[in-house]
Order: sequence, then structure tokens, then C-alpha cells
Amino acid sequence: MGTSAEVAVKNESVILGGGCFWCTESVFLAVRGVQEVVPGYSGGRIDNPSYERVCRGDTGHVEVVRVTFDPDVVSLETLLEIFFATHDPASLNRQGADEGTQYASVVFYGNSRQKEIAEQVMARVAQSLGSKLVTRLELAPQFWPAEGYHHDYYAKHPQQGYCQVVISPKMAKLRKKFAPLLQS
Repeated sequence: MGTSAEVAVKNESVILGGGCFWCTESVFLAVRGVQEVVPGYSGGRIDNPSYERVCRGDTGHVEVVRVTFDPDVVSLETLLEIFFATHDPASLNRQGADEGTQYASVVFYGNSRQKEIAEQVMARVAQSLGSKLVTRLELAPQFWPAEGYHHDYYAKHPQQGYCQVVISPKMAKLRKKFAPLLQS
């Protein structure tokens, strides 16, 4: 077993925005090889944004998750395929009833290799959907972790209305389509 420094070097991170971060976090926490998923905010104009401020839509931030994963277990390509299958990358600033710039579809890449992989996956997704994607592809800006009450939201509140109506069906779709990739 490697030291924590060796493990940290081996892991990779990507920042993804696909609507409400409660949904996106839940999806990636279920994937084998994902080490950590942190909900937060990226892409905006102010430091340390709050949920309330981001929801007003005046900061430019997107609700995102920072996904840290072991590339020996799950590839970035696979994570992006899951990402595009579990949100609507063709609706501008909207996921279901959630509407606003904070719900933009975005891939914030960390390096040129991640950008190239994302471009390839996005081209395949656009072709299979037969429509143009509105997903932004940008170099990762500052990531601001969300307030603690947003972390593990679905696991802590599975009976909450939003979780039942929006997240549970998304998780069922994930289990049906990607079962072999999920943690047991």
C-alpha cells in the first residue's frame, strides 16, 4: 500500500457542472474508483460565494462537483460518459425545473490531456444526440467548496421531495445503464 503522498499523486480531479450539485454528487459517489466528490462553485466573479448568492444568479458561478478519482480504476473518459448520460447537455442553463446560470453544463478541465478527452467525448455525445451541446469546456478556475449542509445531501435526505422526484430517478437510470461501474 502506498503512502498518502503516493496516492494523492496517482489520483486525478476534474470539475463538472451538470445542474444541481446534489444530483451530480450523488451520481459520482456511486462510481467505483471515485475517491471523493465535493460540491461547490466555480467560474464566478467573487471569492467565497455562498449558496444564496449563487442562487441569485449574479455571481457567474456554476454549481459544480470536484470529482477526485483513481485513473487506474475509472478513466476520465468513462466519468465523462456517465456525466453526459446523467444530465441534459443540450439545454442552456437548465436541468429539468432547475433554471439559471448556476445550472450550466460545464467541464472545467485541469490540463490539455483532460481537455482533449473531453472534446472527444463531447463530439461523440453530440453525434449520438443529433444536436449541438451547450456544455462549456473551460480551464478549471478557482473551486470553492459548498457549505457543509450540501455535502452528501442525497444520502442524508433521501426522503426529501427534491431527492425523491429528481435524484432518485436519476440514480435508477445510473444503476440501469452503468451497473458494472458502480460500487457495490
